[in-house]
Amino acid sequence: MAKGGKRPKGKKITLSVAKNCIKITFDGKKRLDLSKMGITTFPKCILRLNDVDELNLSRNMIRKIPDSISKFQNLRWLDLHSNYIDKLPKSIGQMTSLIYLNVSNNRLTTDGLPVELNQLKNIRTVNFGLNHLDRVPTTLGALKELQEVGLHDNLLSTIPNNISKLPKLKKLNTERNPFPKAEESDTFIDSIKRSDNLYLVEEKDLCGPCLRKCEQAQDKLNKIKSMATVEPRRAIFSSLVSHNSMANESQEDWR
Repeated sequence: MAKGGKRPKGKKITLSVAKNCIKITFDGKKRLDLSKMGITTFPKCILRLNDVDELNLSRNMIRKIPDSISKFQNLRWLDLHSNYIDKLPKSIGQMTSLIYLNVSNNRLTTDGLPVELNQLKNIRTVNFGLNHLDRVPTTLGALKELQEVGLHDNLLSTIPNNISKLPKLKKLNTERNPFPKAEESDTFIDSIKRSDNLYLVEEKDLCGPCLRKCEQAQDKLNKIKSMATVEPRRAIFSSLVSHNSMANESQEDWR
């Protein structure tokens, strides 16, 4: 931040500039990419381009996301990581086409996450890593399509049971949070390990060889757990931490 507490003067985004930043993805979707543009305020002109499928405003200096973002009714992919956002608007719940939301490396607190997030019934991936969350909103438990959840590098001491029990959850990254020590809460740590190793089918739906393979994998997991040290096993979550893996040491330098 500039001396005297003044905000840095950001780059002005015009409608013409924004149109030139629209790209076509490999699967034929329209992506508006305004990342790394030095933007300090949400450019209202892009609301006229609300037919895009993907919006990338990451790695800027944006502090506030307006309610009007809900005009992007077709948006399926929203990337806001690495800004200065401390609160998401309630209207984000109206963006029911979203399947991907990345708000990692911001200044979000738990109170800055609206309960309306539970309306994102199609969301599959959310990343809240590198923020200031001291608890996880239980409303996330209503998002039954969630497959990947990033909660790494926050202030969490527990994870709600309804999060780890989401039916389609495949990856849950909770690294570098102040969780209780293992000897004080073996059950808690075990619940996180289980959420990272979910079996997503019932035994009756498996053929004989597949069932035996699953049983062998479970036996191997049980042996590893019995030999585990104090620290919980590192979660595999590459798809959500790829943008921010270098940010842990110094967020300001990384920006």
